[in-house]
Amino acid sequence: MPTYEYACDHCGHQFEQFQSISARPLRKCPACGRNRLQRLIGAGAGVIFKGSGFYQTDYRSESYKKAAEAEKKAQTKPGDGSAEKGKKPADKKDTVASKEDSAKSKESSKSAASHQAG
Repeated sequence: MPTYEYACDHCGHQFEQFQSISARPLRKCPACGRNRLQRLIGAGAGVIFKGSGFYQTDYRSESYKKAAEAEKKAQTKPGDGSAEKGKKPADKKDTVASKEDSAKSKESSKSAASHQAG
């Protein structure tokens, strides 16, 4: 329900009234009691987006988007070989070796626990 602004033509009293859209405009001034109220045309309330579905970057200007794209292209130079600076691609040997080390440490933990229990 919107909030409407009213002003009395007789005494100049101004106030806001919370009303349904389908409600008839008020006519009687609460200050002087005369039927001289006028509903004013207001700017209305701004829309406020709340919640996790709205992000500050959703409504960026075109100039901002172009500058961000140019910066992104400058960070990833063609022919560089990697998309991110300072990071090297993972070596398959390192990955396999770390999985084997992990499996060995789990086995040794289980055998140590079984020796202590027995």
